[in-house]
Amino acid sequence: MVLLYIKNAIDRYVNDRIMPGGFLYAVLTNNLFEAIGRADCHSLDNLVDICSYICNEIPSVCWGSAEKVDNWLNGRVGG
Repeated sequence: MVLLYIKNAIDRYVNDRIMPGGFLYAVLTNNLFEAIGRADCHSLDNLVDICSYICNEIPSVCWGSAEKVDNWLNGRVGG
């Protein structure tokens, strides 16, 4: 189960196009090494659940690469 504060941050990113923190930005852009380096112990313990939530619950147009995330944040793609 995804931690509530992480889920809320992901949902704000998707619904309101609010830039997430460094850890979530790294996860959303598919940068594993950066994500692990930025994770606190709770985020690291829940990384599989976080990735599963992103993969299964949010539009694929807004995650997977830095280009996709930046396009999403700048409103260049719809959801």
